Amino acid sequence: MSIHSGKMFAECTFLINFCRIACDKRCKKQVKTIMRKRATAILLVFFCLITAVCSAGCTHRKGRNRDEVSPSNTDYSDETNWAYYGIGANKDADLFLICPTVDMNDEYNMSLDDDETKENFIGALNMERGIYEDSTRMYAPYYRQAAMKVYGLNAGEWEPYMKLAYSDVSAAFSYYLEHENQGRPIILAGFSQGADMCYRLLEEYFGDEDLYDHLIAVYAIGWPCTVEMTEKCPQIKPAESADDFGVVISFDCEAPEVAETFINPAGIKSYTINPLNWRTDGFIADRSENLGACFTQYSGEIQSEQAELCGCYIDEARGVVKVTDIVAADYPPIVPGLPEGAYHIYDYQFFYRNLQQNVAERIESYMAASAMDQAA
Repeated sequence: MSIHSGKMFAECTFLINFCRIACDKRCKKQVKTIMRKRATAILLVFFCLITAVCSAGCTHRKGRNRDEVSPSNTDYSDETNWAYYGIGANKDADLFLICPTVDMNDEYNMSLDDDETKENFIGALNMERGIYEDSTRMYAPYYRQAAMKVYGLNAGEWEPYMKLAYSDVSAAFSYYLEHENQGRPIILAGFSQGADMCYRLLEEYFGDEDLYDHLIAVYAIGWPCTVEMTEKCPQIKPAESADDFGVVISFDCEAPEVAETFINPAGIKSYTINPLNWRTDGFIADRSENLGACFTQYSGEIQSEQAELCGCYIDEARGVVKVTDIVAADYPPIVPGLPEGAYHIYDYQFFYRNLQQNVAERIESYMAASAMDQAA
């Protein structure tokens, strides 16, 4: 079973807004009501997960040049094709944020004329934007993402739809580089299909040393970064500290008693980093280091927040983050197939304020190093 089957679970990101079980027990009644309304969608996700467990993993990530990327017919000079376009003035760095799968329609790629799905698209982006918006000028293109239906196909059949999705992402990024970037530092971020698109951007564009020199970081939360991936794709460099740059920040969360999940099977090790102490060893980060867990809604509003909610440490054998100080039953996995104690859907919520601080810290570190290089 491939570790990359975990990306199918990550397609549930857009459901997080409806599934949030915060520490405030008053939320539970509302969540149960909403979950009944979304039961059909969750079951569809489950079947997609089962059919995808034999995913070919990183086999398409052998290095991609621009001649291999299908051309896009989406016009990114039209700002209506952007969910975010240059949002946030007077920031030192840019964010290129890529949405996870939200298209649940009976189609293979999202239509950019579908206003209802585009509302969900913006909602999924809004849930994460608070981590980045204080520090970055934000760009996020609408793109013809692979719909959930794609993941019900045989593993070898969905790549054409992913390529179509990526053709838009690549075209949007190319337009951004030509018309907006002007040599500014860049952060890439995405979850699930969005993270997959980030890796493709790394492969296609960041082999260029001049552009790579402008890369602050790639935030791929909940997306395993395996040894195999880094060997096949030299631009995929796991983060090793709180302030290194040109790196991928990746982690996925579990209770200490969990032995494996579909996302992180036993016997396969991933590179990970502790989002509280920013170490890559098993040193325990106390809950006192947690600046605030935040549970967000589609509006981007924080539904509830609690400082010092939990601590964590890295299981060095598997490369996952083990979360302490909470009761697993209070944070159900929601996604069928994940055991109790699989905290995947809470990954960035548990460590929201620390991630927010880390984005600012990496930018500051990058800017300081850049200033030193220019002065040399």
